[in-house]
Amino acid sequence: MRARLAAAATLMAVTVGSPAFAHDGPPFPIVSDRIAGAYRVSIWTDPDTTDDGSPGGQFWVRVYRAGSDDAPPSGTRAAVRITPLDRPGEELRAEAAPVRGDRTNQFAALFMDNEGRFGVHVTIEGPLGPAAVDAEVEATYDLRPAPYLTLLYLAPFLLVGLLWGHLIVRRRSTRAP
Repeated sequence: MRARLAAAATLMAVTVGSPAFAHDGPPFPIVSDRIAGAYRVSIWTDPDTTDDGSPGGQFWVRVYRAGSDDAPPSGTRAAVRITPLDRPGEELRAEAAPVRGDRTNQFAALFMDNEGRFGVHVTIEGPLGPAAVDAEVEATYDLRPAPYLTLLYLAPFLLVGLLWGHLIVRRRSTRAP
């Protein structure tokens, strides 16, 4: 009975926990503390390629006043533009939006349709004037298996564990006086 409960609990945890598989990995910096105009800019990205048209290329633009840790003035906005570098392709652009109202951390997502190198161009407009920062990033597909395949890969280990648990319970019950 315990083995069945454990199997049911494990199946529920894997099934209910499937939204946790949505994360594609940690973002990483492609520009760190570069001075551009009156701003200090850092760009973080999680450049995932997708086939379904979803914006998997995620960009976080960190903007501060140059030479300080002060937030830029109200009205400071960033925009992200990407262009394929290793093949012909159209340029895509997105306006970055402040994350939870924080002007120092702005987010934009773009559809990256193919693996390969992309040029990243970030422009900043605000009361302190315009600024621009260029970088490159390598986009790749998220290669993790689908959640149902994870369950399939875990199934042999779960079965061995359940059989072993059953064997231990059976041994103890035969030794009992």
